[in-house]
Amino acid sequence: MNLTEFNQFDHCEHFSCSERSVSPAVYILLYVCSAAVILLTVCGNMLVIISVFHFKQLHTPTNTLVLSLAVSDFLVGIFVMPVLLIWIIESCWIFGKVFCSIYWLVSSLISVSTYTVSQIAVDRYLALSNPFLYMKIFSVRITRVIIVFNWCVVVTYNMALLYFNGNFTSFAMCPGECILPLNEVWTVIDLICSFIFPCSVIILLYTGVFVIAKKHATAIRELNNHTRPKTQKITSHSMKSERKAAKVLGILVSVFLLCLLPYFVYSLLGGVIELQAETLHKYIIIMYLNSTINPFIYALFYPWFRRSIKLIVTLQIFQRDSTFINVLS
Repeated sequence: MNLTEFNQFDHCEHFSCSERSVSPAVYILLYVCSAAVILLTVCGNMLVIISVFHFKQLHTPTNTLVLSLAVSDFLVGIFVMPVLLIWIIESCWIFGKVFCSIYWLVSSLISVSTYTVSQIAVDRYLALSNPFLYMKIFSVRITRVIIVFNWCVVVTYNMALLYFNGNFTSFAMCPGECILPLNEVWTVIDLICSFIFPCSVIILLYTGVFVIAKKHATAIRELNNHTRPKTQKITSHSMKSERKAAKVLGILVSVFLLCLLPYFVYSLLGGVIELQAETLHKYIIIMYLNSTINPFIYALFYPWFRRSIKLIVTLQIFQRDSTFINVLS
């Protein structure tokens, strides 16, 4: 997704750098807090990446999508958050014109996250609506191909967006600012591709997921009221597992949407009200904080992630055959 918060401004006087109005103590505190957020984002997502990548038991299609989300969040923490937070604290773009284009390109990683969350919604819907077909068609290898395709499409789209808006050649950059000027057509295209389409898919499919989960819950209760053969017990356990996974990922999706919504709602009001850069920066921070929050959601709701963290921190992953350690039980 390309953050087009400055395309509503036409004059450079809006962008002049200003003197810091905060005390040195507050200034230092802002940098300390920013460093803490970046460290939490990088370390938290690194733990998710190591966990899913290292333990064979976690090599499932759904966890592969979780891995892709963690990678994009990790890269946001490494490349996007530091630049954005320095920009906001200094109230001035200090990195130059060339790096400005690179920044807008790298910021497209949030679009990768958006489409990965959409893929997670599709994965959960298919797993619950038709589990036998899902197990037959979707494998880790197929999921990896889909993920690579997703990354390639998003990066290509964002390169095209920058190219056709002149950001790879030359554009009028106001002193102390990094502007992404989009024309009206590209603004609409970007809004649809970056927010409306993927978020509509997420909302519609997760509505379907919870409807199906409710039906499954009713079916499980009915099975529990009668004596049933072993095969039915296995089916009941499988249904419970899928419902639990859908619930946890539903929380992940809900938090994701809540983090994105303020920015896009505020941006949509650009034609009605005069946008304030400072307010938009706050909403951008909330949007990127989703990359920090996700690992905590895993830690709260996934026992396997907590066991994996313990094995990683105690360096047991360096033991022989540690990849086969059971982290699910």
